[in-house]
Amino acid sequence: MTPNADWEQRSADLWAAFNAAPEDWDAEDFRARVGALADELGPEHPVAAFERACAWDSTGHSDRAVPLYRRALELGIDGIRRRRTVIQMSSSLRNIGQAEESVRLLTEERERGSDELDDALSATLALALTSVGREREAVSIAVGALAKHLPRYQRSMANYARLLVEPH
Repeated sequence: MTPNADWEQRSADLWAAFNAAPEDWDAEDFRARVGALADELGPEHPVAAFERACAWDSTGHSDRAVPLYRRALELGIDGIRRRRTVIQMSSSLRNIGQAEESVRLLTEERERGSDELDDALSATLALALTSVGREREAVSIAVGALAKHLPRYQRSMANYARLLVEPH
């Protein structure tokens, strides 16, 4: 299901150009370019749905991105893109007022395993938790994620994060 190396490079180049100066891009033109790349993969390719979702999301249309993220999952997106799909869709869900679903999806995703996107998942979950009024949990998750990166006080901060949500 993974696109070939040439396609991946052209996609990475397009995204790098956009991310370097998104204000210089016409949103419709950018989505069209992503769409043209996605078309090369075919309408039933999960990466095509994912890329289109990312383009809508990156141009401020979370509402248009969510159905495409869902479609990518239905089509069986896998690997790191599957996890990116869950994180990005959950962020979009929070943006469109569906934070409870966002919390549910991200909580389930945390239980699936660990990878280089753990901190991104934690940050997104912390934001979603604040949107549903669970600020102590949000701070606990954020501090717990940050603790691993501190030059000192890692153990103390991890314990403080845990104590925010454990009964006294």
